[in-house]
Amino acid sequence: MAVDIKGFLKVKRKYPEYRPVCERVKDYQPVFVLRDNPQSQEQAVRCMDCGTPFCHSGCPIGNYIPEWNELVAAGKWQKAFELLNATNNMPEITGRLCPALCEYACVLGINDDPVTIRENELAIIENGFSRGSGIPPQIGKMKGAGKEGFIRPQPPKKRSGKKIAVIGSGPAGLSCAAQLNQAGHKVTVFEKYDQPGGILRYGIPDFKLEKSVLERRIGIWKKEGIVFKCGIDVGADYPARKLLKDFDAVCLAGGSRVSRDLKIEGRELSGIHFAMDYLIQSNKRVSGEKISLDELIDAKGKRVLVIGGGDTGADCVGTANRQGACCVVQIEVMPKPPECRSQEMPWPKYPMILKTSTSHEEGGERQWAVLTKKFSGEGGRVRKVSCVRVEFPGKDSQGCPLMKEVSGSEFEIEADLILLAVGFLHPEHKSLLKDLKIEFDSRGNVKTNDNFMTSRKGVFSAGDMRRGQSLIVWAISEGRRSARAIDIYLTGKSSLPTL
Repeated sequence: MAVDIKGFLKVKRKYPEYRPVCERVKDYQPVFVLRDNPQSQEQAVRCMDCGTPFCHSGCPIGNYIPEWNELVAAGKWQKAFELLNATNNMPEITGRLCPALCEYACVLGINDDPVTIRENELAIIENGFSRGSGIPPQIGKMKGAGKEGFIRPQPPKKRSGKKIAVIGSGPAGLSCAAQLNQAGHKVTVFEKYDQPGGILRYGIPDFKLEKSVLERRIGIWKKEGIVFKCGIDVGADYPARKLLKDFDAVCLAGGSRVSRDLKIEGRELSGIHFAMDYLIQSNKRVSGEKISLDELIDAKGKRVLVIGGGDTGADCVGTANRQGACCVVQIEVMPKPPECRSQEMPWPKYPMILKTSTSHEEGGERQWAVLTKKFSGEGGRVRKVSCVRVEFPGKDSQGCPLMKEVSGSEFEIEADLILLAVGFLHPEHKSLLKDLKIEFDSRGNVKTNDNFMTSRKGVFSAGDMRRGQSLIVWAISEGRRSARAIDIYLTGKSSLPTL
């Protein structure tokens, strides 16, 4: 099939299709609708095959974007998958959750809507899976898919005899484990929760990432030889000294799990929870796990206030609406972002512009430039929050925004359930990191050299635990790069890619 090189002049961008709000807020099924193959091929035609593809500079894992777009446009799905698989261990995850840094760097985006890179990526991987067997029926039902699958377990042909422990089964740990396993090493992934997946399983709501997608990929890795040991808190249940004795190398990929608190008057009142505790519990409930009444965090019939305007806060909004909250308000201390690029955020930089997620479209109020001053309540339970408007008149000598309260702008928000989504500080320092005598950087993250090795020889680190709270695609990049460093440490060389 010939590809129209002038397709970007003829075809307009097709934005993702979502289920109706009135329907999707009643369940935790995916909010989006997968495109069919003809639509994906038409959208792939818009890729201009630039002489200098800036989408590469925007992608932390170095996806071969113009190349597999051209293959999709020509209907060469298996070739497209092979290129995608060469750089990304979990394209079905990034195709659903990545903020698409690449699209903001797309050359076509200078004077038109950028190419639908993320949706094209998802089309490639789901087309490949839908052509396989044993796939959950709700996944990958795409028109035009063939019968023969080309995504199958590919265990390494030769084992090195080296054993590696990966601590944490989030995106960094999983991608590191997958790469090291392909290099022929015996990899064991430890996870303190009952099932593998880390934040992908317990932090991301099912309406954004149905867990059958994760199970599908983990099932492949198990068949390829990766061993998952769950329900083990390494450092507490599995001593650090035994870890160093049993394995030739260790990769710490436990994430940045210490939530930033809001230590103001009234913080001790009940009804105030960290957003991640709320999301983890919700995901467990959706999976069928029973939560005791004294531990239950439920938004049903409550006035919910989400403090923090990021993605985690948005996930809380969507979850609270599905639990039947009577109202949801989300506040953010920073000013409302612009709706388009400003002079401070020129192409191809990733712009800090206003983001309206599918959760925001489902209901709730958003307010910006609001500072939380005090929690108050009755009978030991929170009932309202005292706030004040703020403005940002300038920046200090280090370029940080200066915040000033607006006189006379004080107001209150009534709330029965408050969710703190104001970010994370650093990884947990107790237990394992303490026992291993790991050094930390100035922000409290695990300190490593350029080869991802910590202050302890043979112990490496990757992902949020090393770089701080970041994106899933950056975690995958970190996992892949650390795997190469570990491979070189163990064997003196590596055929694993540098990205």
